Amino acid sequence: MSIAKVIEINASSPVSFDDAVKKGIAKVGETVNNLQGAWVQEQKVVINGQNIVEYRVNLKVTFLVD
Repeated sequence: MSIAKVIEINASSPVSFDDAVKKGIAKVGETVNNLQGAWVQEQKVVINGQNIVEYRVNLKVTFLVD
């Protein structure tokens, strides 16, 4: 029987939402083993004037418990 756990993280990037997701998963992967999947719960942007300066995502990441 497998048991999965879900953690919630926030990640950001000045490039894109996709880059923010990749950076967030890579960072979690440094300390958590058996990553199985992730879903984007929320997306936000930070705006300066009329320009987007940062993309932010709230992710729920699933991993199997050893």
